Amino acid sequence: MQSGCFPLRPLAVALGLLTLPLLVQANDTAHETLVITATQTQHTELSAPASVSVVTRRDLEKMNATTLSEALKGVTGVNIAPASAYGRSEIRLRGLEGDYTLLLIDGRRVNSREALSSAYANDFDLSSIPMAAIERIEVLRGPISSLYGADALGGVVNVILRKAGEHTEGAASYTSTHPTEGDGGDGNRGSGYLSGALIDRVLLGNLVVEGNHKQAWQSDLSRNAGSDASEKREKWSALSNLTWLIDPRQELALGGSYAKDDRLAHWNNYGTTVQNDQQMERLGLHLTHSGRWEHVDSRLGYAFEQADLHDDSQLMTALTQRPGEVTQTNHTVDGQLSTQLGDHQVTAGSEYRINELKHNVNLTKKASVDQYALYLQDEIGLGDLTLTLSGRLDDHQTYGSEFSPRAYALYALTDAWVLKGGIGRAFKAPTIAQTDADYAVPACRGRCSIIGNPDLEPETAVSYEAGTAYNSPHYGGALTLFHNDIRNKIQSDAWSANHRPSVMTYYNVDDSRIQGVELSGWLTLQPGLTLSANATVLDAEDKSTGLDLYKTPEHTFNAALAWQALPSLDTRLSWNYVGSQTIPVPRMSGATYERSEGYHTFDLGLVWQAMPQLDIRAGMTNLTNAQRDGVATDADLILEGRTLYAGLDYRL
Repeated sequence: MQSGCFPLRPLAVALGLLTLPLLVQANDTAHETLVITATQTQHTELSAPASVSVVTRRDLEKMNATTLSEALKGVTGVNIAPASAYGRSEIRLRGLEGDYTLLLIDGRRVNSREALSSAYANDFDLSSIPMAAIERIEVLRGPISSLYGADALGGVVNVILRKAGEHTEGAASYTSTHPTEGDGGDGNRGSGYLSGALIDRVLLGNLVVEGNHKQAWQSDLSRNAGSDASEKREKWSALSNLTWLIDPRQELALGGSYAKDDRLAHWNNYGTTVQNDQQMERLGLHLTHSGRWEHVDSRLGYAFEQADLHDDSQLMTALTQRPGEVTQTNHTVDGQLSTQLGDHQVTAGSEYRINELKHNVNLTKKASVDQYALYLQDEIGLGDLTLTLSGRLDDHQTYGSEFSPRAYALYALTDAWVLKGGIGRAFKAPTIAQTDADYAVPACRGRCSIIGNPDLEPETAVSYEAGTAYNSPHYGGALTLFHNDIRNKIQSDAWSANHRPSVMTYYNVDDSRIQGVELSGWLTLQPGLTLSANATVLDAEDKSTGLDLYKTPEHTFNAALAWQALPSLDTRLSWNYVGSQTIPVPRMSGATYERSEGYHTFDLGLVWQAMPQLDIRAGMTNLTNAQRDGVATDADLILEGRTLYAGLDYRL
C-alpha cells in the first residue's frame, strides 16, 4: 500500500493515458447537457463545480436497462457491485458502498434503508423508479453534504423525471430477455407513457405505468445446485404528475407514485437451500410550489414516502417463527430562495425531516428521528474564475449539530477548457438499526443477531479533488484526482475463526482512506462513428488495519463504440472491465477475505427505426459469456451468462 496524498503508480498510468484521445466517457457527447445537482442551479457539465456525468433519455433508449443500476453501468467512477448472493446490486461511487450513495428523484430523497437492513442492499430503492419516466440521470461523484446533508459521502445520483408539456405525447415499450446459459432467467418488461395538457396553458399532466417480470436464474457454477444465482422478481409501478400553471411566474406541482416489488430466491446457506421471500409496497406523494419573481426564485415543498415490507424469508422466521412486518415513513418539508446579487448567485434553503420506523420483530416500539437543516451557497463570478462557497448546518435529534462546508473553484482557460478543484466536509449519521439497542437484525445466516450500538459516532469525511476538463464539437476529455479521508466509518462485527458470538453489534473504524484518479473522454472518429471510454484507478485502505476496503476494485475501465450505420440504424458495442478486489467469502469457520481477480464483459446492441413511430431493439449482454473466478463463485457472486434481448418502442 503506497503512502502520500495520491497513489503514484495509478497517477502515472492515468497521466500517460491522458495522451490517448481514445479514452472517453461513455455518456459524454459533443453537446453539453444542463445539470442542476451540483449547485441546485443550472450549469453545463463543463461548468458545474463538481465531477458530474449524465445519462440522457437518448442514452436510455439505446440500452437495455431495466433498473437504475443497469443504466449507470459504464459511467465514470461508478461500480455496480453485487450486494447479495442472489443477484441484488448496489451503486458504488468512488469505491464507497451503496450506503454512501444518496439517491434522489427530482432532488427528493428516496430511502427505504431503515426498513431493509444494509445486508440486503438498496436494490428496492433502485428498482422503484420506472425507467420510462426518466428524462436523465445526473451522477455527482464526491461528498456534497453542504447541500444535501447526510448520506452523500460517496456522491449523489439524481433522477430527473420527464416533464409534462403542452403537446400530447405517448409511448409504449416492450422488451423480452433470455439467458442462453443456465436455467430460467427469462424476463419481460412493458411500459406506457402519456403526457400533455389537460387544460391548455393551465394544467399539464403525465402518467407512467411499468411492469417487469423476471424468472429466477440458476447457474451450473453455483456451489449448491438448488440455489438461485439471481432471484425471481415481480414488479409493477405507476407514477403521475400534475402541474398547475398559476400564472407566468408561478406553478404548483402535485405528484404521486406507487410501486409493488416482490422478490423470491433460494440461496446457498452452507450447503443447504434457504428461501428468501420479501415483498415491498411503496407510496410517494409530493406537492411543490415554484415561483420566479422579479429578483428571487423560490421553491416550497412537502414530500411523503412510505415503504411497507413483508419479510417472510427463512432468515427472519428461523428465530421468531413469524414474518416481519416493517413500515418506514419519511416526511420532508423544504424551502429554497435563489437570487442574483451583482456577481453573486446566492442560494439559501432549509429542510425538516421526520423518519419513523415500525418493525414487529426487530423493534419493541416505534422509533422516530427528527432532523432539520439550514444551508447557504454563494457562486461568485470573478471573470474567468468562479468560486462556489457553501455550508450546511444539520441538527440531528440524537447526534446534535454537524456543519458541512465546501469550497470549489473553476477557472476557464478558454470557452472549452477549464481547471477545477475543491475541498469539502461531509457526514453520515448512523441509521436507526445501527444505534437502537432494541433493534436486533438476524445475521450469520440465522445463527446470530446484530444489535444497535447507541455509542456510535457519526461518520465524517474530508474530500479533496482537482482536475481539468475539455469539450469541443469533435472530442473532449477530463482528468480528476481525488482524496477522501473517512473517520468513524461504521462496520458490523462478523464471524471468523474462533470468533462466533451469538450477539454482535456495530463499531466505528478509526480511519479509512480512498484516493484515486478518474480519466474520461470521447472522440468522433468520423461522422456517425464515436468512440468513448473512461478509467478509474482506486487505492482504498482501512488505515486501522492496513487492509484494502473489500468489494472495491483497484481498476475499472469502460469503453463504447457507437456507430450510426444508416440514418435509421444505431449500433453500439461496449466493454466493461472490473479489476481485482478483496471480497468476503463465507466459510463454515467464519468469513475469510480473499482476493478475486478482475473480469471483462462485452455488450452488443442495435436500434432500428423501422417506421417514424416504431423502433426495434435487439442485442446481447455478456457477449463472451464471461465468468468470475473461483473466489467469487465460492461467495456465490456469479455473473449472469450470455443473454439475448429484443424489444419494441412505439411513439404516438
